[in-house]
Parts: sequence; structure tokens; C-alpha cells
Amino acid sequence: MASANPLAWWRGFLALPNDSPGKTIGIAFLVAFVCSLVVSITAVTLQPLQEANRFRESAAQLTGILEILGGGTPEPRLVALDTGAYAPLDPGTDSALPPERDMAGLGEREDVATVFELREGDRLAFVVLPVRGAGYQSTLKGYLALEADLNTIAALIFYEQDETPGLGARIVESAWQALWGGKQVADATGRVRIEVVRGEGAGPHQVDGISGATRTSTGVTNLLRFWLGPDGYGPYLERLGKEASG
Repeated sequence: MASANPLAWWRGFLALPNDSPGKTIGIAFLVAFVCSLVVSITAVTLQPLQEANRFRESAAQLTGILEILGGGTPEPRLVALDTGAYAPLDPGTDSALPPERDMAGLGEREDVATVFELREGDRLAFVVLPVRGAGYQSTLKGYLALEADLNTIAALIFYEQDETPGLGARIVESAWQALWGGKQVADATGRVRIEVVRGEGAGPHQVDGISGATRTSTGVTNLLRFWLGPDGYGPYLERLGKEASG
């Protein structure tokens, strides 16, 4: 009868010939188990640090976009995306997006979002909107700043992406981000027209594409059109526009 003592079992296992199939399979299993355990522990241990780094990068880019706008202290506001009204609190709930309305590739969207308003007295000077969406091989996250007319782009900055280095990853380069200032979101009918095009952009609604990064460029177009549309900040921007004009 085999011993139930684990130490005796282990000694017996080690005593097997090195060319034993059972010992070979057992050693391979143990190596795979230990490696997977180390990877899992490392991932769990580093996750809080990774999240903290992402938060710091996000905060740094928000500060950067405020510097582009001339400084100022933004007022964070909670907005119910379905109605565009200010919300007293964030319930932390999300709504699923059907494929035909999910041009940003999000799957679901928060019900309440945080926006940032910069005001000069009672007058709105800028609004900064967090935006995100699917790129070629990662989720793109950034901030879009609109001027007081809510149609002119003041700045666009991406702070998180994992696109192809030298191609799609160029969306974080200051030279490309500088192309966005002064571009118009929508045309005279109110239709959102902003887009990244192949080659050089022509007209107020087009921004130069990045050579070799068509899918990343398309992702930027799609995420902006989503967040500026009816399922994103559209109702909020429409409400702000009515308040400013009336």
C-alpha cells in the first residue's frame, strides 16, 4: 500500500529515473504551475500600481490641456448622459450599447460621466470632455476641449493607448495633436462631421491622417463622433448651447 505521507511520495517521485515518462511529465507540470503562480501573483500585486500610474498620467494630461487653454481651475460636473442634465451623484451604473449605436466599440457606456467646465464668471469659456474608444489594438483614452461655442475644438490630447509604435502610437505626439486646434465639430446643420482622413485634411472638419495607421485614425474619428453624438455628450452640449443662447 502506497504511503499517504506527502514527503515520502515526493522522495519516491524524485527517485524515479530521469528518463521516466512519469517524472518528465510531472516536472513539466510543476514548472508550468510555478510559472503561472508567479505570473498571477505579480499581476495582482502590480495592478494597484498600474492603476495609480494611469490615474497620474490622466491627471497630468488634464493639467496639460488646461495649460493649452491658458490655465484656470476647472469645475468637475456630473452629467447624466441620456438627458444632458447635471446629476447629483454617480450611481456607478452602465448601459449596454447595441452594435448599430456603438461606433466607438465600447460595448457599454456609463450612465453618468464627469466633465470639466472652465468659466469666466458666469460665462462658459471651455468644456473638457473625457473620451475613449477602440483603436487598432487598444483602447484610446483622452480629453477633448471645446471652446465656448461648443463647436470649435480647442485641443485634443490622448493619455492612454497601446497602438503600434511609430504608426498609430503617433496620436500622442504633440505635432499631430496640434492639428486639432480650431477644427469644427459639426457643420451648419448640426451634423457631426469631424474626422481623420487619409493624407492631408482639407476644410474645417478634417484632420491629417497618420500614414500607415488607418485603423487607429478611424478609431479616433469613431470615438469622437460617438462622444459628440446622442449617446455621448450630445444632449449635454445641446443643453449648454440653449442656456448660452437664451
